Order: sequence, then structure tokens, then C-alpha cells
Amino acid sequence: MTRIRDIKTTFTAGQVSRDLLGRGDLRAYDNGALMLKNVFINPTGGVKRRFGMRYIDNAPGLGKLIAFEFNSEQTALLVITDGQIDIYSSGVKETTITTPWNAGQIDQIAWTQSADTLLLVHPETPPKKLVRSLGGIWVLSDWEYFTQDDIIFQPFFKFADSAVTLRPSETQGAITITASSDVFEAGHEGTRLRLRGIDIDVTDFVSPTVVNANVIPKINPDYDPNITGSEQILYLPDTKPSIDWLEQAFSPVRGYPSTVAFHQDRLVIGGSRDLPNRLWFSKSGDLFNFDLGTGLDDEAIEFSILSDQVNAVRGVFSSRHLQVFTSGAEWMVTGEPLTPSQVQIRRQTRIGSRIDRYIPPLNVDGATLYCARSGNEIYEFLYTDLEAAYASTDLALLSRDIVGVPIDQDYDAKNRLLFVVREDGKFATLTVFRAEKVSAWTSHETNGLVKSVAVVGDDVYMLIERDSNYLIEQLDSAFYLDSALSGQVGSPATTWSGLDHLEGQSVSIIADGAVMQNQVVQNGSVTLSEAVSSVQIGLSYTHVIEPLPPNEVGRIGAGRKIRLIEAIFRLKESAALRVDVGRGLKDIPLKDFDNNIISDQPNPLISGDVRVRAIGWQKEGSSALWRIEQELPLAFTLLSVATEIKVND
Repeated sequence: MTRIRDIKTTFTAGQVSRDLLGRGDLRAYDNGALMLKNVFINPTGGVKRRFGMRYIDNAPGLGKLIAFEFNSEQTALLVITDGQIDIYSSGVKETTITTPWNAGQIDQIAWTQSADTLLLVHPETPPKKLVRSLGGIWVLSDWEYFTQDDIIFQPFFKFADSAVTLRPSETQGAITITASSDVFEAGHEGTRLRLRGIDIDVTDFVSPTVVNANVIPKINPDYDPNITGSEQILYLPDTKPSIDWLEQAFSPVRGYPSTVAFHQDRLVIGGSRDLPNRLWFSKSGDLFNFDLGTGLDDEAIEFSILSDQVNAVRGVFSSRHLQVFTSGAEWMVTGEPLTPSQVQIRRQTRIGSRIDRYIPPLNVDGATLYCARSGNEIYEFLYTDLEAAYASTDLALLSRDIVGVPIDQDYDAKNRLLFVVREDGKFATLTVFRAEKVSAWTSHETNGLVKSVAVVGDDVYMLIERDSNYLIEQLDSAFYLDSALSGQVGSPATTWSGLDHLEGQSVSIIADGAVMQNQVVQNGSVTLSEAVSSVQIGLSYTHVIEPLPPNEVGRIGAGRKIRLIEAIFRLKESAALRVDVGRGLKDIPLKDFDNNIISDQPNPLISGDVRVRAIGWQKEGSSALWRIEQELPLAFTLLSVATEIKVND
């Protein structure tokens, strides 16, 4: 018989697909696992039970979480639900603001932030800005474009056919405008036209070809009182029909901006409902001024993305260059600096982004991560100096099942974790550490359906549907339970209340450091069999670690019987170990360094090696030799596993 000794020191390839069971030649096979559930991967290689979730508050309903970060000391969590935003600071609700977005529109809201102002856009509603004043007052209002002498410097566009003309009845004052074909709708009331360079306010809709309007006088920038006949105020030159006309680009008739970002001191608007492939850049240093002027370096810029496929803008992101993510491709906008004469746009890759919802692109370790249009891929968009271009790399190629269908994502820089919320209510995390070539996925489940995620400073928040309620929860390293609360009293008590959000559910309890029997919450409380001074109460979850079948067996030859003789689990600050080495899951007594069993103490943390002997043969080598599966809400960190195997010759 052949005896094999092996040591697994890293899980930095994460959970990989079962499709790799025949690919022992890949590096990911040696560094990966068949299942990593409810664990985080350390960049150094080990895995630990994921943090639990601390209950914050109930949300009014389904919605989206957004981070507001002015500086390290002024942060807030925005919870956007049907018709309102609830604003939380340090887990406490500050205020509630009424919004125009209904529940069905929330998925398409896009946003960007500069200092104390958060801009929010949706293709069906006027764009908004949320401002937090120095006094801590929150105000949500419409965008206000730069206005001078009653001229509003907003984007304009001619949506009608180029041959369509407008004819004014008079050159100034209250007039009637007649179009050569149907172009007007009732929604044009209150919007502006620009006819032969003169702004006109539409006051009344009469018919698809006729509207009433007011001419806005324009100050002549070239006025010279020393020149005879020079006009100080300009009106329409005559009442002839003209093809030289535009209407405001964003309106109830034409829709509103789809995405937004800041880049090189300009506000960038990416696409709108009726102009999905167009980009607008504000005047440099004047974020709400979109005056194209005469094309001077600091003036506004606009153009359409034209190519051989549809390119509806789904995201704009400021990085080394302005990155534009469209429904069919990824683009790079260059210009140093970005000016009307130097701006260029080049297609980089042809992946495409989600069109049914807005999932924000994220900067992670120098690359931009975005969700592909296919719906089950996360791509890394990274610039390479060698090719002077961007490349898109599929980060989920080896772990397709884990990513599922993403609906939201955010990045926790402190723990180097990308959180991806899936359509089925589960979530995944990606440990990223490019310097060490670490890119590892793990899967996660909770007793409920995760709907959204946001990272505010160093805090990770989730919106979770549990038992028909929507709960706001925060990942907390001090917990190993979900939707959990902790309490401490001076005089020991048996009854602990404040658990209304878990009414009727079976909860796990840690009392004075010891795990107690589960109880069902009744009337928002639980009653313990003995008085205790401190508790943690919440919903349990199970972590699972299952390796790939041993690679060495495949190298010797397939179809041979194998037997695990012994496994040595190297733990760090762990309180429990439950493992299956071929005969079912067993609780393994932990020992201290003097080999004394100390499991009779309340959940001590042990660091060191735990030896587990095994018996029994396996008929073939395509199954894992061991499996850790543990529900106890206690600390657990696995650094490495050494195994000794026999193979029947």
C-alpha cells in the first residue's frame, strides 16, 4: 500500500466549481475547496467563521442601501424604500425624507457623491441632490442648473427629425409656435425650447404641432454702444420657419439622466431614457453649467457613443480615465486635460453591463469591478501599461455557481472583501489581494433573503427580508449570530426582551459566554432557566469547509480505494470543532498545549493542532476526505490541515 502525507496551508483560490474535479493540473485545485460556506478567507490563507449580523432597525419595505461619506467622521447609511429615504448615523435613525421614487423604480437609481452633496438620478424622474448641512440638516431637492439673465445652461437636443421646422408667430413676448409635424406633448408645458439661439418657455400645450410660449430675451455678448445699430437685447430675428431648434434634453417627455459621476472637475451625465448612448460633461469647475459656448477648453462637452452595437450607458466611473460601462461594451474617455478639442473615446472590451438594474462599478485594489450583462459574471476592468489599454477578466470563471445572479455589490476595504448580493437572497464574498494573487470566493446564507448591501466607512450593512419583515443589519465581528442583539445587566436576570423583530422564531443564545438551548421568541422576549449577566441572542447559521478530493491520489491512479488515517487541524482562537472524517459529524474535544481536555470550561479559545483519527475505506478518490460543519455560534479559524492517506495498490 502507498502512504501519502499532504498539508493544505491555503484556501486562497476559494470555493471552486465541481467542473474542476478533473482539473488537478490547475493551481486553483491545490488552493481551492469544494465548499466554503459562511466563512471569510484571510489573505494569508486561512479561513474563519464569518461575522454575525447585529440588528439595527426595521425598514418600511423592500429597497436599496446607499452609503453617504463626507469624511471619516461624517458618514451615514441611506435606506431608500417606497417614497422615502431613512437616514441612519452610527446605527441610529436621524430623519426620514420623502422622495419621488416608488418601489418599482428603486433598482434603477444611480448616484455619486462630492463632499456633502449626493446626486441621485433615475431615467423617469427629475434628478435630485441630497445635501447635509453643517447643522446636520438633510435636504433633498431638484438639480438647479446654472442660470444667468434667465438663461438656463442645461443640455439641449433635437429629438425630432432634422427636417422638422418651428415657426414663431412673433419675435418677442407671448407667442405661438407651430411645428411642421407632430413633436409636442402635454409634458412639454414648463419646459424650454431653443430656437435660433433664443430660449423660449413653453406655457401651454395646444396640439401636437402647436404650443404657446414666451420668448426669453438674451443679452447680446457682442453689444457695443459705439457701433450704430448694435443691439443690446436679442430676440428672435424673424417669424420664418427654421430647422435650427432644440429642446431641453431632460424633461417629462424625454426622460432624465441614467447615471452620473464626477471626473476632472466636471459633472458627467451618462445617458438618459431617450438618449441612452449620449454623454454630457459640465463646464470645468462649474458642475451644473452645460453651456457648450464656442468650444473653449473649460466649456461643456457632449457627444454620442456610436458603434456597430447598442451602447446604452449603464455606468460612468472616474479612475485613471473616465470609464464608461454600456450595455454592449466598455469604453475609455481620454483627454489630458479633458477639453472639447482633446476628448476621445475608445472601446476597450465587449462584455456589456446589466440593463435591468443599476449595480455600481467599484474600485477594488486598483481595478474596477462591474457586473456583466449576462447576469452571472463579475468582471475586473484593469488598465495595462504594456498595451496601454483596458482588459476585462472574469473573476468568477472558476466559481460560477457562487456568484449566481448578482443584484447589488459593495466593497469592504478594511477586510478586503467584495460583497455580492444574489437574486436568490444569498450572498457571496470575494477576498481580493492582487499583490499576493489572491482572488477567492465564498458563499453565504442566512435565515432570510438578502436584498441589498452598503459599506459605510468600515461598517457593512445589509437589508434582509426575514419572515416577511425587512430588517437593517450590520456585520459585527463581536457576533456569531444573525439579526442579533446583546445585553448586559448589573444584576443577573432570566427574562430578556427587545426581540420583537424575531417574534415567533427559534433563536440561539449565548449567556455569560456559554451556549444555551434554543428558544422561541414570545412577546418579544425569552426566559432563561437561570439568571445571567450578559447575553447574545439571534439566529444561528452553519459554516461549512469541505476540501477538494486529494490531488495526489489522482496522480497515482484513478479507481483505487483510499483511506484517511489521520487529519491534523491547525486552529487559531477557536472554541469548537465539528468534523466528519468518514463516519458522520462528530464534536471533537479541544485540548490545551498540555493535552488537557478543557471543553468543560465555557467556550475557551484554543490555538494549536487538533488530531483526528479516521477509519474506513473509500471506493474511489473523487470525494472529500473530511468536512467541517458547525452551527454553534462560536469563534472558529482554520489555518491548515495536514492529512495522512493510504492508497490500496
